[in-house]
Amino acid sequence: MQLRLSFSESPYHTTTDNEERLQQLLTLDFNFHGQNSTYASHALHAFPAKFPPQLPAQFIQALTEPGERVLDPMMGSGTTLLEAQIAGRQPFGCDIDPLAARITQSKLSTPNLQKCADWAERVIAQAQQRMQNLSALQTGLEASFDAKSLEFIYYWFDDQTRLELFALKQEIDQISDDALRRFFMIIFSAIIITKSGGVSRALDLAHTRPHRSQEKTRRPVFAEFRKRIKQTLRSWTVPANALPGLLARGNAQAIPLPNNSIDLIVTSPPYASNAIDYMRANKFSLVWMGYSISELSKLRSTYIGGEAAQKTYLSHLPPYTAQIVQALTEKDARKGRTLARYYNEMQQALREMYRVLKPDKCAIVVVGTSIIREIDVETPRCLAEIGQQVGLRCVGIAERQLDRDKRMMPARFGKEPRSQIEQRMHSEHILGFIKPERPNDAY
Repeated sequence: MQLRLSFSESPYHTTTDNEERLQQLLTLDFNFHGQNSTYASHALHAFPAKFPPQLPAQFIQALTEPGERVLDPMMGSGTTLLEAQIAGRQPFGCDIDPLAARITQSKLSTPNLQKCADWAERVIAQAQQRMQNLSALQTGLEASFDAKSLEFIYYWFDDQTRLELFALKQEIDQISDDALRRFFMIIFSAIIITKSGGVSRALDLAHTRPHRSQEKTRRPVFAEFRKRIKQTLRSWTVPANALPGLLARGNAQAIPLPNNSIDLIVTSPPYASNAIDYMRANKFSLVWMGYSISELSKLRSTYIGGEAAQKTYLSHLPPYTAQIVQALTEKDARKGRTLARYYNEMQQALREMYRVLKPDKCAIVVVGTSIIREIDVETPRCLAEIGQQVGLRCVGIAERQLDRDKRMMPARFGKEPRSQIEQRMHSEHILGFIKPERPNDAY
């Protein structure tokens, strides 16, 4: 389904070939139910709410030529970038989340598959040897983390599991080959962060708040690591004519690229309601990678739409968006401030997308719906209005139904009743923007 917004148009507007192509694309079926999304390296690591690879692939194939530059400024686990690389385009991306950067880097750098298989057995054998001296492992574990991080590890990982993880990490850290070491650390992370909670005590890391279960069957770390390595190497395929990517730990509000340098943007911002807390799951691995819990809490507060907001900035927002924020503020002042922060930060992100995009090139923004305090905050409509305010032209909005069984999404804990999050997170919208050839032609 495609929606057309009633923004007024410039009398000088002339529809370009790219705009017509985008209009046609937005009429297609974007549900992709039943299609395989685990080819290439897409299944390397779980990540919350990533879209199916067929979605960015469709826009990349239709709106760019081989060799052109494709950007995702909120790249997450790199789905858009991998599809760009597979299609022979040059991938560019940034993300504020350190795990996202590591996953994407590994996805775009094809390892020596035989070397990985050989080294995996060596690493496992040496880690098992370390388990012969539990006292030394325990001492090393306690010396490697601060008190708050240790408290987190002890709460979420049982005695045997945390020692096995520490022994395995020590062996991975000894690998001198940077690419191989990074790859193994992502596999290490992948056995922790799964929808079922992996080797931790977490029952469901996709849930809005993970639940600890003492009854959960313990998964042996070394066996899970070996199994994950084999699964990954079995499905990994090497893209033909792959171009190197440019990745950065960075904020979408300050994209580290020059003006007019990108041929297509395909991205998916976070939900306006913080329904998916990326750090809540990612810290289960990041703490093992050397990030302290305190450091991760500070980083979480800098994510787009974080809850730490002191003021509302309605004067910076376009009329309809400001009206939505005001309605929520009257019902819940704190939630209103959070929504105002989200839309202000997305305004800056869209402004940056406009800056780096070449004229007559497209930006695809995939957004979820959000209901806060029983108010639909109309994220697609508001972001379309904000995009137009910063100079982009909104060509149209398509809707797609989520295949919840294939995505790491918040879900019910138990069978009934369905949670409020699960009831409302059943669809998302695809906003199609184009950067006008003339600045005055956004409306």
